[in-house]
Amino acid sequence: MMTFILRGFAVLGLVFGLATAILAQDDISADLDRWETMAARAEAVVDDESATDDTYRALRASVASYRSEFDAARNLNAARIEVLREQIAALGTPPEGEGAEPEDAEITAQRTELTAQLNTLLAPVQRADSAYVRADGLIKEIDNILRERQTQELLSLTPTPLNPVNWGIALGDLRAALAAIANESNAEVAELSRSDLRETLPLALGIAAVGFLLVLRGRKWATMLVGRLQRTGARGLGIWRFVVSLFRIILPLLGLLLLATGAVMSGVLGPIAIQIVRLLPLIGAIVLGFRWVSERVFARDADEALILLEPPMRTRGRFYVSVITVAIVIQVILLQVIQIGTPAVSSEPVVAFPFFVVISFALFNLGKLLRGYTDTETPTGDPDETRVSTLSRVVRALGLGAVVVACIAPLMAAAGYYQLADAVQGPYVLSLAVLGLVMALQRFSADVYGAVTGQGEHARETLMPILFGILLVLLAAPVLALIWGAQVTDLTELWAAFSRGFAIGESRISPTDFLAFALIFVFGYFLTRLIQGALRSSVLPKTKIDIGGQNAIVSGLGYIGIFLAALLAITGAGIDLSALAYVAGALSVGIGFGLQNVVSNFVSGIILLIERPISEGDWIEVGGQMGYVRDISVRSTRIETFDRTDVIVPNADLISGTVTNYTRGNTVGRVIVPVGVAYGTDTKKVDRILREIAEDQPMVLANPPVAVHFIRFGADSLDFEIRCYLRDVNFTMPVKTAINHEINARFIAEEIEIPFAQRDVWLRNPEALTPRTAEPAPPATELEEGSAPRQVPDGLAGSNA
Repeated sequence: MMTFILRGFAVLGLVFGLATAILAQDDISADLDRWETMAARAEAVVDDESATDDTYRALRASVASYRSEFDAARNLNAARIEVLREQIAALGTPPEGEGAEPEDAEITAQRTELTAQLNTLLAPVQRADSAYVRADGLIKEIDNILRERQTQELLSLTPTPLNPVNWGIALGDLRAALAAIANESNAEVAELSRSDLRETLPLALGIAAVGFLLVLRGRKWATMLVGRLQRTGARGLGIWRFVVSLFRIILPLLGLLLLATGAVMSGVLGPIAIQIVRLLPLIGAIVLGFRWVSERVFARDADEALILLEPPMRTRGRFYVSVITVAIVIQVILLQVIQIGTPAVSSEPVVAFPFFVVISFALFNLGKLLRGYTDTETPTGDPDETRVSTLSRVVRALGLGAVVVACIAPLMAAAGYYQLADAVQGPYVLSLAVLGLVMALQRFSADVYGAVTGQGEHARETLMPILFGILLVLLAAPVLALIWGAQVTDLTELWAAFSRGFAIGESRISPTDFLAFALIFVFGYFLTRLIQGALRSSVLPKTKIDIGGQNAIVSGLGYIGIFLAALLAITGAGIDLSALAYVAGALSVGIGFGLQNVVSNFVSGIILLIERPISEGDWIEVGGQMGYVRDISVRSTRIETFDRTDVIVPNADLISGTVTNYTRGNTVGRVIVPVGVAYGTDTKKVDRILREIAEDQPMVLANPPVAVHFIRFGADSLDFEIRCYLRDVNFTMPVKTAINHEINARFIAEEIEIPFAQRDVWLRNPEALTPRTAEPAPPATELEEGSAPRQVPDGLAGSNA
């Protein structure tokens, strides 16, 4: 009965799954039918290549929407399809060839049914996959068309602004546009009645007055707030300075927005004037944003400046940024005004060219300032070893780029390549502003981190602010790409490809898989550390396990926990490791040879933790090195010698070599103290005194008893040894020192002599040391026959010949 019920539930589940799959298939079929019509129209437009850019962008958005649906449909019923494939594989392949035994009819029928179900589920997936490929191809064709048009527009030639003929034309177009604005405003004012003005004008004037007040006083109010915070000594002053500096932008920008709102509400402006007035907040954002960045980068206070130049150079930097900002604002307004009418082709380059020159002049001087920036860092902590910092190299490179752009942009505009000049100069200036914003946000994050951790300004030199900076650069990368002409569609396409991931074998790994892997592994890692801490501090100390065993349990649990965390992370992320089997097999031989020592040490570390021949705190001797075991890691063991130096010993040496462990199991150890007395001393008395001295030591054990041995008749003394056992062998040297002090004091009191070394010297030929008898010298005035007397010097008179 129970079997029948289970089979019934299984049949119901199968029917429900098939019904869901059929409904999903119907939805996909409906989308595919609509897609066929859409794709045919898109292909016709792409082949024609005469549509406008806006048409292509709208078409691309529609095709991209279908592609997203098809991409999701490619994974439709993936779990059920995988189960059916496993079921079919479990049934095995049908017998083939002559002489093969026939297969059971029930198995054949089951395989046929499962195959039919699989084909039913695969049909919409295969159609969606085909439609996805078609949509992706259309999107690539549209992107190529838009990219080619953009390139042609950049390289197109316009009339040179240096031709005086074009000046009059541009001036005429500008006058016509201003006249159109004035006429339109006069018409609007004429149509307004006094009642309308009474209703709208007071409110509009009030809003505009508030906005005007914020524009004039907003920055001053923010500056006063900073001064008040400085006087109160507020904690985290760098953070408050940053926040208040934002109010220097927000308050005036809010004032500009209120001014524009009041002007529009007054009703005295025409549609064209309203369109221009609505540009005020945007223009104000450009002005205030550029000024804010310059005040952060070239700040007046040295501790707040992001690029630490000399104060006059920072002042010049702020001035050049202000010149660039004003020129950009005036250029934007005039170009917007001139577009009201139908300007000539040469009018826009002529109007923009003077501002190209002014911006290039300021940009050139700003680049020279940045080129002169030099900052050093000490990578090793030694003040004598310095090198140019990464920030200095980046700033100097940006300065060089500013000089180059400032030189070539006016030349390109003068040559008629106005679009190309505008596509180089404007984006470079905006890029400098964005990078300055990144530097300001990175400094702000460092100040926040310093305030949270209590490190203050010292936190700016730590690792975390650098990581924050890298993250900010990554976030700014799409903005920089858009500034330099990348289309939003290019970024979305890149993000779509990134989201789809990359294929390894039959598995596809996406960023979500990496994110799932990281989250699961980090959770498992911290859970392992939490359990380790609980065991080390609360559980294991209450057991009878020695400290070495406790450390072995905690370390082994750590290895197991990290391994399980990695395994669960891989499984949870859906990464199929079978795809890496071939790569692992190819690399196994090389890894085996190249990492054999590492693997040997790793296995030896596991053996040390399991067998525990040594533990942390043991006094050991290995390879001529003696000291205490301070740490047993997975690859090596750290020994602290008695000279307070660390010796790193590979674990393989501890397993395969000879190791002397003085404190393994217990700390009882023997100490031997030699001593010699003079010949003629009462040896029994010496034995008694030495025994008393050793037994009086508190560290010496009574069992085994103290032993005093008369060792030998030495060359200079009668040699004795005290041999006793200590309850803690780590106190060997203090006990020997105390015993020697007591021996010296007792021997002096008992008048027992500790002899000096004595030696008898025997000479083999002592006659060689006896002086010879000297012969008498002749008289100093001895005369020889037939010779005159010889004078002998006084110094030689009376000496032997």
